[in-house]
Amino acid sequence: MKENIVIIGGGIAGLEAAGQLIRLGYSPIIVEKQDHLGGHVAEWHCLFPDMTPASDVVSRLTENVSEANIFVNTEILFINHLKDSYNVMLSNGISIVTRIILFTTGFRLFDASKKEEYGYGVYDQVITNRDLEQWFSTGNDDRVNSRELNAVGFVHCVGSRDEKAGNGQCSKVCCITAVKQAIEMKQRFPEAQVYCFYMDLRMFGKKYEDFYISAQRDYGVRFIRGRVSEVSENIEGKVIVKAEDTLAGKPVKVTLDLLVLMAGIVCNPDCTKVASMIPLQMDSDGFLKSRDNIMDITGSSRSGIFYAGACTGAKTVPETLAEARSAALDIHNYITSSRI
Repeated sequence: MKENIVIIGGGIAGLEAAGQLIRLGYSPIIVEKQDHLGGHVAEWHCLFPDMTPASDVVSRLTENVSEANIFVNTEILFINHLKDSYNVMLSNGISIVTRIILFTTGFRLFDASKKEEYGYGVYDQVITNRDLEQWFSTGNDDRVNSRELNAVGFVHCVGSRDEKAGNGQCSKVCCITAVKQAIEMKQRFPEAQVYCFYMDLRMFGKKYEDFYISAQRDYGVRFIRGRVSEVSENIEGKVIVKAEDTLAGKPVKVTLDLLVLMAGIVCNPDCTKVASMIPLQMDSDGFLKSRDNIMDITGSSRSGIFYAGACTGAKTVPETLAEARSAALDIHNYITSSRI
């Protein structure tokens, strides 16, 4: 079908939406700023709760978009809103006139260095969830000494549910990611002590509660309810963590070989920049504002503009893929209804 459909973002939402649109007979155009497809998932090792290799998911999605026009290493320079369409100028010099733009611009992880009390970028043995995931995949990170990992800690909600950090929202996937990574560390280092410092455990998804119970029962991961109040480093270069165990009603002090900060999800600044060109409404949480948070989450207030995935808020992988399929169908309905 001769209809330009521009998809901004080549992560899993963009790939799934493009695949569905191809099945419906369209030839979508994917514009991706990075040099690879798959977004954050392409940089992950495996996915909860089934420990599915992330590379398998990205490969399957990529195979389905062979008929799409794909531009990587490409940015949106500007978008002009014409009478009944949009003129999208790309950094590679190509200009596209389209009635339909699908935002699948994803998210960005909170900059953990902004939480200075946790010591990211200051102490060598403090890393983020993303850093650890890349170490799982590559084994390369000078901050992770696999020969001396006897105690590892995870701090939940770093930059999430934190008004001072500018993000009062729950990032939704941090708790289960911490559980997954804690299990992986125990699988690699069975004798290590592993701690999770949390505010509340939000195990809402399918099999998430089972995953959490398994972490305690089968792997001996210790969960401590309470905020970390101080992170420091001793003369040996180990990390000292002080926290309040609110369930036991007493302070806790542990010495760790590695501390992992579960950086939360915030809106991708690139998304905000492009959205301002049209312009599109931003919600109170800093993400793109859907027309309706119940019945029309993939729609916007602008005709021909659609959303899918974490551009409208924190999402799991299954939720992101489901929204992408929904957006593709909404786009198809939009096109067919305009032809009547």
